[in-house]
Amino acid sequence: MEDYDESTAFLGQWGRFQQVVFFLLCASIVPNGLGAFSVVFLTDIPRHHCLIPEENLTQDWRDAIIPIEVVNGKQEQSRCSRYRLDVVRNLSAQGFIPGRDVNLTDLEQEGCVDGWSYSKDIYQSTLVSEFDLVCSDQWKQPFTSTACFLGYLVGSFISGQLSDRFGRKPVFFATMAVQTTFSFCQAFSPSWTVFTILIFFNGLGQISNYVSGFVLGTEILTGDVRIIFSSMGVCLGFAIGYMILPLIAFFLRDWKTLLLAISLPGVLYIPLWWFIPESPRWLLSQGRVEEAEAIVRKAAKTNRVEAPTVIFKDYSAHDDDMHPQKHLNIISLVKTQSVRSTTVILCLVWFSLSIGYYGLSLNTSQLHANPYISCFLSAAVEVPAYMSCWLALKYFPRRLSVIFILLLGGVSLFLIQLVPETSSELAVALEMLGKLAITNGASLIYAYTAELYPTVLRNTAEGVCVTVSRIGSCLAPFLLQLRESFEYLPYIILGTLAVFSAFAALFLPESFGKPLPQTIQQMQKRESMKCPCITRKEHSKPVVHCQT
Repeated sequence: MEDYDESTAFLGQWGRFQQVVFFLLCASIVPNGLGAFSVVFLTDIPRHHCLIPEENLTQDWRDAIIPIEVVNGKQEQSRCSRYRLDVVRNLSAQGFIPGRDVNLTDLEQEGCVDGWSYSKDIYQSTLVSEFDLVCSDQWKQPFTSTACFLGYLVGSFISGQLSDRFGRKPVFFATMAVQTTFSFCQAFSPSWTVFTILIFFNGLGQISNYVSGFVLGTEILTGDVRIIFSSMGVCLGFAIGYMILPLIAFFLRDWKTLLLAISLPGVLYIPLWWFIPESPRWLLSQGRVEEAEAIVRKAAKTNRVEAPTVIFKDYSAHDDDMHPQKHLNIISLVKTQSVRSTTVILCLVWFSLSIGYYGLSLNTSQLHANPYISCFLSAAVEVPAYMSCWLALKYFPRRLSVIFILLLGGVSLFLIQLVPETSSELAVALEMLGKLAITNGASLIYAYTAELYPTVLRNTAEGVCVTVSRIGSCLAPFLLQLRESFEYLPYIILGTLAVFSAFAALFLPESFGKPLPQTIQQMQKRESMKCPCITRKEHSKPVVHCQT
């Protein structure tokens, strides 16, 4: 059987058919960018303190009833306690003046038994103010994001199997419907528990839709167009959605309205069913040769080229090359010392990049007094990150690139704690530099991993690494909570992980300019500490993901 790319070479690489598929699939990723980090605004914590009922209190006592606490060296009103209302009421009725007649530190305190009062200077409402996810229930705020990332984890695991069984196109549109439906339903959640369940399925739909769309594009497109699609096209589509998110949130400051707005674009993509075809490669793998040929002939007509009489010659769905006799599993990743070392190091790098990417992305509301500007900067920095990733893949050694990226990100995050409070712009710039580096690395590591493992283990290895990375994303929201103990602790942990991973990456093999290994034996022969001569080979062009 001829290679698929050779059989369809008569179509060309950039005809009208490829242009339609390229741009429609890239556009379909925009809703993923909108939804992925909507939790930045949905679960942001407004300034709050204990609610003071309409009592007959003097203004002095009304102003003094909330204790003053020192948090990270700054004085602020307590968020979770107040002086006992009955005591304050009696002191106010007797005409005592707080701080002059009464030593406030001697007064007994109580919790927010009447609820909380939330500032509306930034948001009209968030999930936090709607369901009081503060104080003893504050753990629910980061867990909301974690529930979404748990959906990512499950979706990453099942999406490939679903699309392998039912086809790329049906799964692509079905998961788009799941993402849209659950995002819409979240706006009507009667409780935090219901919202958390819905956001899990929303996250599952988001990542499954992204993966199936990515696979569909990489299988339909060929040559350099496939490289551009996989390394920049889908990633820039995601970044555009991410950049639009703060603009929508700026005008829609109520969490329910925001959810309805970001769910709407999914409905607009329904007509794409008639423009995006099924993957001919998948159809061939299922023995549906006539359907595959029909799609390719329609593409030839769109591109105004003539198709040969027989497009796929001597095709057999049970070709020995497609179904190797020896099947390896996850145990093969840890059987031998060399493969085991590579796997452990890559899992560490994937984990560090994932927890760093999601930690910095979710932290945007804390960067600047205006969370909308912060979120836009965090999104905009991904554009040069993806472009530099494409350049790195094209021209530079993989191991050197990963080490440099990790060190750049780690050192940038370490330096934030040394910036004086009067230079907040410099701190933001350092965090954005760290975000740029880690986003670049999170995209690059997909290609590097695929190039290190042999064909018989490549999908298994990618699946294991992606699963480990999703664990990092699930932990990221709770990592950010450590700033309550020490403001710079999350940066120190992320920086330490990045630097340690950079050191570990020294022991990885180099893959740039080398043919992809086909067997375990070929993988084991690679020297891990020797930098090879850099020569670009056509068959070693990578297929990459961006971080989502």
